Amino acid sequence: MIPTLLTATSVFIIAFIAAPPVDIDGIREPVSGSLLYGNNIISGAIIPTSAAIGLHFYPIWEAASVDEWLYNGGPYELIVLHFLLGVACYMGREWELSFRLGMRPWIAVAYSAPVAAATAVFLIYPIGQGSFSDGVAGVFGGSLFSAMHGSLVTSSLIRENH
Repeated sequence: MIPTLLTATSVFIIAFIAAPPVDIDGIREPVSGSLLYGNNIISGAIIPTSAAIGLHFYPIWEAASVDEWLYNGGPYELIVLHFLLGVACYMGREWELSFRLGMRPWIAVAYSAPVAAATAVFLIYPIGQGSFSDGVAGVFGGSLFSAMHGSLVTSSLIRENH
């Protein structure tokens, strides 16, 4: 758990500060997201893996060079996969701790909801899109829209007594 989360965190920080532009659409027009390439703390981002890579597992050793790996957005996939493995391991540790203490595992069960949401957004949705390059912002925007719509519909169903 600790090595995967430390790897995800350190690569995220390094990529946020200094990653070169990434060819996200596979059309040779790189998009920069790091601070050293002109972004600020608000506009900075880890640019997702290129659409040219698709859903292929893309570790550093599969690229011809580190420059190619960076150009194709390898850090994004490294961060996502290490993060998901780390939070799943943390959930397992919560369950094990409750088991060893003779408690019921409700904390681990409750924690499984955000783990499932993160897995859906960062792993399952890209599988549906066909690559890691699309959809994360759309998922968050769609969930915000759904929450707003649900609250509006719910508030209109409440009867007012005059």
